[in-house]
Amino acid sequence: MTPANSPAASHRCPALLISAPASGQGKTTATAALARWHTRQGRRVRVFKTGPDFLDPTILAQASGHPVYQLDLWMGGEAHCRALLHAAAADADLILVEGVMGLHDGIASSAALAETLGLPVLAVIDAAAMAQTFGAIALGLASYRPGLNFYGVLANGVGSPGHAQMLRESLPADMAWLGALPRNAEAALPSRHLGLLQADEITDLTQRIDRAADALDAVNPPLPAPVDFSAPRSEPIPRRLDGVTIAVARDAAFAFLYPANLDTLRALGAELRFFSPLAEPSLPRADALYLPGGYPELHLHALAGNDGLRQALHAHHRAGKPIVAECGGMLALLDTLTDHDGHCAALFGLLPGEAAMAGSLVNLGMHSVLTAEGEVRGHTFHHARVQCQREPAAHSIAQRHSGTPEAIWRDGRLFASFMHLYFPSNPTATAALFLP
Repeated sequence: MTPANSPAASHRCPALLISAPASGQGKTTATAALARWHTRQGRRVRVFKTGPDFLDPTILAQASGHPVYQLDLWMGGEAHCRALLHAAAADADLILVEGVMGLHDGIASSAALAETLGLPVLAVIDAAAMAQTFGAIALGLASYRPGLNFYGVLANGVGSPGHAQMLRESLPADMAWLGALPRNAEAALPSRHLGLLQADEITDLTQRIDRAADALDAVNPPLPAPVDFSAPRSEPIPRRLDGVTIAVARDAAFAFLYPANLDTLRALGAELRFFSPLAEPSLPRADALYLPGGYPELHLHALAGNDGLRQALHAHHRAGKPIVAECGGMLALLDTLTDHDGHCAALFGLLPGEAAMAGSLVNLGMHSVLTAEGEVRGHTFHHARVQCQREPAAHSIAQRHSGTPEAIWRDGRLFASFMHLYFPSNPTATAALFLP
């Protein structure tokens, strides 16, 4: 094994960052189609998602057959991103990275990530209502940021083979054409207020991905040139949670779990025991509890009727055992929650107050929280409002000066907030939240 403080051997692997002029262009569909198409050719494909996102990765994991990790220069840091790519390149034949928003949007944009990590860029452009302007948009995306390695384009929403040919002819001669995805409602990915539906909720997801991948057969997309992925110098994570067992909620109501968060807890030495608040009447035997985000508002009846779990949660808290509750996990700990249709239910009542789903987005952005052990980074994204009878112990710090801080409630060993923590940003501070 290579010592932790020495750089490991680099790995070479073809790779693409898949972006677009804006959100809603079909990046996830295109990334899933490419992942499935190359998997059909017998290639090992690893997929990543740029920035914080719990929903798109479930689709991409289904398409590639492997868990999808996040790459974010602010939330995780450059060294963390490089380590994830280096590990993937060791046994992959192709790495795909789905971008976020438009290619050049934001401070930590997809273009900045691609340039920093040496990733060539493929742009997905919704061409449903355009012809030769397609080429102008592609040229603008490619030339806006000097130094960006712009590989090519893939058209989405194409009406016919003739339309596809017109789009292809509009491109500069040196720009690769990766094909066209037709307008096809049977290949579209359904969504709700937070974004796409989770993979487990789309009963015909495999067929939808296959239909999108079928459209690429006519082009036979080539592999891009290999990228050199080197590992950064790193120190081993101290095993501060050795011997600690953490109960982790995981089901349709609490599914917003980053694989990297679970990896970090295991690297710290913790044993994870997963359970379903929707189906199980108690907690597994554990020293600490992790309630991640999700959709408790979609499962009010089942959660409200789980009296056994309510009692177990109160007993766990009275015993002074740690609880980390994020967003949906926090909502479930309040006295009541009202869904989008106005239905109200009494939930677990560990945090005094009530919450209601709003008709539009309430808060969105990258945030950090300061603890005695240092800063933990993460993000917030929710459609709920909370009225809590307990004063916040602190507030998160928004990355942008115009951002709205999130309240952080603490009661004994309870840590609750709308903020989703990204544990790899500070494993030591994360360990302190869970340490009995």
